[in-house]
Amino acid sequence: MLGGCVLDDSTVGEEVSLGPYSRLRPETVLADKVKIGNFVELKKSAVGAGTKAQHLAYLGDATIGKNVNIGAGVITCNYDGTSKHPTVIEDGAFVGTDSQLIAPVRIGKDAYVAAGSSVTEDVPPESLAIARGRQVNKEGWVKTRKKK
Repeated sequence: MLGGCVLDDSTVGEEVSLGPYSRLRPETVLADKVKIGNFVELKKSAVGAGTKAQHLAYLGDATIGKNVNIGAGVITCNYDGTSKHPTVIEDGAFVGTDSQLIAPVRIGKDAYVAAGSSVTEDVPPESLAIARGRQVNKEGWVKTRKKK
């Protein structure tokens, strides 16, 4: 354990920044200059050079390219209750905060995923995926609810 980090049967490249409290589970491979921050867990995943997952993420059964940005709260939903499925995130992609990548899914090269998205379909290269419901405000709802 290093700085609260747990590394189990993983490979770590040079100039990698870990933690605090990162967890690398078996079959995780980090290339050079990767940044894995606080409370980030990886399992059976390969992460390319220069990629950053700085805080609060779960990346399982994933192949992540070079220079990818993984926002806070991102998870790969890799288990459907029966089988594990892969997620592929290609070079230069940007995955916004609090997004779920529901495997099997591929995020294309230099693509963006908008914050708060639940991605269920492949995102083509150089595209923006917005996969979230529209906000609806119910004005006066609290007063109506309290009358009941």
